[in-house]
Amino acid sequence: MRHTVGLAQGRAADLALDSRHSARPTLWDDHDLIQCAPLGTPPGRCAAPPHRGGRDTAPSHTAQASNASKLSRYRQLTPKSSTKHPRGARPRSAPSARGKSRASALKARSSKHSESPERAPSAPASAPTRAGISQVEWVQIDAETAGQRIDNFLLAHLKGVPRSLVYRLLRRGEVRVNKGRARPSQRIEEGDQVRLPPLRRAEQGASITPSARLQDRLAEALLYEDDLVLVLNKPAGLAVHGGSGINLGVIESLRAMRPGAELELVHRLDRDTSGCLLISKRRSALRRLHAQLREGEVDKRYLALLCGALPQAEIEVAAALSTNRVRGGERVVRVDPHAGKPSRTRFRVRQRLGALTLVEAELETGRTHQIRVHAAYLGAAVAGDPKYGDPATNARLQTLGLKRLFLHAAALSFRPREDQPPVHVTAPLPAALEAVLKRLEETSWT
Repeated sequence: MRHTVGLAQGRAADLALDSRHSARPTLWDDHDLIQCAPLGTPPGRCAAPPHRGGRDTAPSHTAQASNASKLSRYRQLTPKSSTKHPRGARPRSAPSARGKSRASALKARSSKHSESPERAPSAPASAPTRAGISQVEWVQIDAETAGQRIDNFLLAHLKGVPRSLVYRLLRRGEVRVNKGRARPSQRIEEGDQVRLPPLRRAEQGASITPSARLQDRLAEALLYEDDLVLVLNKPAGLAVHGGSGINLGVIESLRAMRPGAELELVHRLDRDTSGCLLISKRRSALRRLHAQLREGEVDKRYLALLCGALPQAEIEVAAALSTNRVRGGERVVRVDPHAGKPSRTRFRVRQRLGALTLVEAELETGRTHQIRVHAAYLGAAVAGDPKYGDPATNARLQTLGLKRLFLHAAALSFRPREDQPPVHVTAPLPAALEAVLKRLEETSWT
């Protein structure tokens, strides 16, 4: 019987201990398991199903490097107003060619600044005028680009620009759609005119080359591929995209490995979460899958080890979530019944390990850190969670070999085409997490 937990019930600190043990069933039948050959093989060719376990070579540490120096290279350029100098104040020598170039560039930017969408060019502006500084750019949205969120469009269009800077430009109102300020969640339509401010992109056009080891890891991680999408078994510790002190993520690495391909993230996984990551290869597929996500038609299942004993076999948590930033810019998600967005997670018990519980988590919504926050709200945080978990419990689990967050995107079901049956893909639990479960089965955790 399903038990629903709402805001009024608070934290389930009094959850009774159920010492019954049950075997771990598979998420789907074996015939649903799909895995494909390494990157570069013809699309649609699948290899044998992966063995339970698999390698887990991802680093366990969490990088917190500052991105101040990187952002300084991408700071926005504001056109300077010209100032009248008194006679005799200027040098007598003629201005250099470099000076003329700089003056003309500033003049061009000033004229672009006042340009209206009606006079906007239909094609992107020319290359940066000097030292990586771009002009004001007008982009007309075509049918292939229409339908996506403006923030996702900017992240794809402004390649090499940090994610944090993209959202800063949106917050400041410096990105305009048809002369109006653009919200990150706003969806662009065919024919819209998007204004991009001048940007300093010192590394624009610089080649991004993932290491041979990273390329090998991504090639081995391919679970499924056809002509529209691919699914990777993302290793823990690898970010899905660059930014915030991370130079290279999964999507940047794949684009470097497949130059010219229109690869885009369909959804995201936290850096410390492993498992199924869906990536589109065509804009039409991206729009279709985003629509499926909004309608709840993409089935995503996770395996998580919770630091608590759940009394019911199935619990549904309905608690609104809001995202906040604390000192230092760290992102923290909290249960917020007033300003939060509706969020719903269903937990099903898969195995009881003393005071710990292995669960399958099914998302009905896709909020940031949703599983982790809802689990902590139940009083049973995800094992190894440095942000929402208990440090003392995490330290004890480290003695059993748990060096990372015990959260794995184990299964994914989606429909690449409307006229085709759904595709079911599963990712084997990493060997390091399997080893932790085995040690817990041999001990009595209290």
